[in-house]
Amino acid sequence: MDSSYLVAGAVVLLAGVSAARPGPSSAASGAVAPTRQVEGLSGNVEHGRYIVHDVAMCVQCHSPRDDRGNLVESKEFEGGPMPVRPPWPNDWALLVPRNKGLPGYNDAQAIRLLTEGAIGRDGKQLRPPMPRFHMTKQDAADVIAYMRSLQ
Repeated sequence: MDSSYLVAGAVVLLAGVSAARPGPSSAASGAVAPTRQVEGLSGNVEHGRYIVHDVAMCVQCHSPRDDRGNLVESKEFEGGPMPVRPPWPNDWALLVPRNKGLPGYNDAQAIRLLTEGAIGRDGKQLRPPMPRFHMTKQDAADVIAYMRSLQ
């Protein structure tokens, strides 16, 4: 399957993320979801967890796997070998970086990464297969709040 279809599908999914603010555990109990300030926005940690795990699925690439291909839960977001490689000639990274806590990114750089299409700290486009996210600033703030909560 053409990788542009996968990226397009991820973008379409992310477009609807803002409307879906899951959190049955906090909604059912009446508890307030934890938040963190990110670039003047109040980032919702639980919604960020939902985006990271269930929509953007960052954990799938940014976590190592065991010999059977299963994610090593104790090392989620610690980086590791790229789990997939395309069969065509490419310059994809062989290793994916740790993104637990978003090391090396300040809040402004992390917002840009998630809202402007995978622009790295140095202002350059990150290499495939990093998706070109175009999240809303609020969704990005939620993701950042969650990822920083993992430190």
